[in-house]
Amino acid sequence: MFPIVQYQPLRLITQNTPSNMCLKLMFSRPVAFPQTWKSWLSSHSLLGNKNVILMGPPGAGKTTVGRIVGQKLDCPVIDVDDDVLETTWNMSVSEKLQDVGNEQFLEEEGKALLKLSASGSVISLTGSNPLHAASMQHVKRNGLVVYLDVPTAVIMRRLQVMRVDRIVGQGPGVSLRDILQFRKQFYKRWHDIRVLCAGESTAEAVAEKVLDAVKRYQNSELETFISTRASRSGNCKEKDSAKYFSDVVTEGLAPDGGLFVPENGLPKLSAGEWQSLIEATYVERAQVILERCIHPADIPASTLGEIIATAYGENFTCSKIAPVRHLTGNQFLLELFHGPTASFKDFALQIMPHIFAYCVPRSCNYLVLVATSGDTGSAVLDGFSRLRDADKQRIAVMSFFPEDGVSQIQKSQMIGCQKENARSIGVKSDFDFCQTAIKQIFTNSDYTGFLTIEYGTALAAANSINWARLLPQIVYHASAYLDLVNQDIIAFGSPVDVCIPTGNFGNILAALYAKMMGIPIRKCICASNENNVLTDFVRTGTYDLRGRRLIPTSSPAIDILKSSNLERYLHLIASGDGQLVSQLYNQLENQGHFQLQRGLLEKLQRDVVAGWCSEEDCLAAIHSVYSTTGYILDTHTAVAKVVADRLQDRTCPIIISSTAHYSKFAPAILRALRIAEIKQNPLSQLHLLSSYSPLPPVHWGLLETLKRNENEGHQICAADTSVLMSHIEALIQSHFTKVY
Repeated sequence: MFPIVQYQPLRLITQNTPSNMCLKLMFSRPVAFPQTWKSWLSSHSLLGNKNVILMGPPGAGKTTVGRIVGQKLDCPVIDVDDDVLETTWNMSVSEKLQDVGNEQFLEEEGKALLKLSASGSVISLTGSNPLHAASMQHVKRNGLVVYLDVPTAVIMRRLQVMRVDRIVGQGPGVSLRDILQFRKQFYKRWHDIRVLCAGESTAEAVAEKVLDAVKRYQNSELETFISTRASRSGNCKEKDSAKYFSDVVTEGLAPDGGLFVPENGLPKLSAGEWQSLIEATYVERAQVILERCIHPADIPASTLGEIIATAYGENFTCSKIAPVRHLTGNQFLLELFHGPTASFKDFALQIMPHIFAYCVPRSCNYLVLVATSGDTGSAVLDGFSRLRDADKQRIAVMSFFPEDGVSQIQKSQMIGCQKENARSIGVKSDFDFCQTAIKQIFTNSDYTGFLTIEYGTALAAANSINWARLLPQIVYHASAYLDLVNQDIIAFGSPVDVCIPTGNFGNILAALYAKMMGIPIRKCICASNENNVLTDFVRTGTYDLRGRRLIPTSSPAIDILKSSNLERYLHLIASGDGQLVSQLYNQLENQGHFQLQRGLLEKLQRDVVAGWCSEEDCLAAIHSVYSTTGYILDTHTAVAKVVADRLQDRTCPIIISSTAHYSKFAPAILRALRIAEIKQNPLSQLHLLSSYSPLPPVHWGLLETLKRNENEGHQICAADTSVLMSHIEALIQSHFTKVY
């Protein structure tokens, strides 16, 4: 094998944001070819001197689709089977296979492809070409590899009609399905673009999708991001001011204090495309969805695939990653607690650090700041601790949490997850202060500029204000629906409701985004605890913080009054009116409230309903469910269960997001189950719960963390933004080299 040097065009950056001050002229990430994509465009041809290379399993339609694409582009078409192999060998492919056997055939096939020299053509590969590395590297040098991704079941049916019962590489005792599955790893390795081919798609329709995908690949400059507070008149379209996925991952918060969103919205998958994912694994679904949301100019498909496989691998205790379990009646639980820190935050924070490390320039150090109401802290510390050593040397993390506003087990987790590049600080205040203080630090240009100049360090965010935190959450909402279809609970196209315990509005926003992308979600039910500002807002359109005091509850992850991601949803239903969003949030900041216009409230209420749950009802629900099913809900899931019981109309299934494992809230669970609470450490509480043989079992990762770190301490600071800033500088001084 020999290396491929592949770069995307330069992107000139002129803004003096903390991230960009590190590097005014930045090379973006490696992608598919050594020339700028503009070289592909001409007034006469989509291709220029590049090839479009169709790849996929036998029966995918590569030859037929290739001919149609060639006709549309008015360019030569090369079928590797007919025009390369049989011409080279002077015999048919089947005769050659019989003559030399599987292993030698693959080598001979690869050698023949190495001799191919073409430009401005459409090339249809054989199904087995991707198994030969050197020849694939050869064709990729002057071409764009398009993967025709057809569901295995569809391929099996097509091959049966074609009377094909064996394919290249299939040895004794290996089924046709097994060899098709085996080949997927090679298709994932080599493709630049994936085209989902639903079973009923015509060759003409697939050809159109190929052309659309190639155009998208070429035009990375069209997939830009804007701030939720950007005014239409002031939205500059100059290339130098454009924000791309890599930029928003790096910067986190927009310079004007708003949140980044895709300027042209999220992509929508057709019903056929979603149906092609019904039998797919969670990792396969994640790659398809994220490929459509992240342009390959920012992260190439093969690299993204490696990141996803790393994120959702052995660090999850359930092979299904996000399984859907029947609870009772037409209620289903989406179990989001099988990650290493036992909460739904792992779904984003096992993948986000790798995305972040890939996207940020190598010339800067980065300190990731996090405000947490409990689960985010340990999840972000664990996620960033899994980076490669070289990345950990240039990326550090600091998490701020309310010292008395998280459970003892959550606090023990955060303390135990501290590493050489990661610190956790308790703040003598509530989550809203922590979140507001971090936003103030990000928008303090004097301070961020000082850190950049003095230490060569830029600040970044890993809260759900960062788009890379929110994006992976779309996947599990889509996956849950597909699982219900795969389990024959519903037919594809039938609606479901979802009920999500939420305080910061990120998790429920991800469900709303999944709906926008084509998942048939009817209603999103927003479940609050006694901090029910969101319930009041959804019902009345008034977001009112005047006189409100944050109430500590047994579901601390939703003990939030200022819901950051609500801003993204308001921007969406206001049709991108950033000026209106800016006015609303300025009014909230200055006057403590705002009122949504009637038309926008009606629009919101078409998608979202809301309810809240008292502490008493939360604990009663945990006891009731355990008594009738033997299953233990955590306190947040119990909030959602109570609200779902009150608001669902039972005409369709409802998926309740189980956002954390009950092990994290052992004292509250012991009270709910009416087990005498013991005044012992968290580890003893978990052992007591385990003795009841609960379903699901006590989270093993949590047990291991507590065993390792029973006696470790942590720093505590006053509720003063300047004090938080001093802790930030102290970590930078100890971890990064000062710039002279």
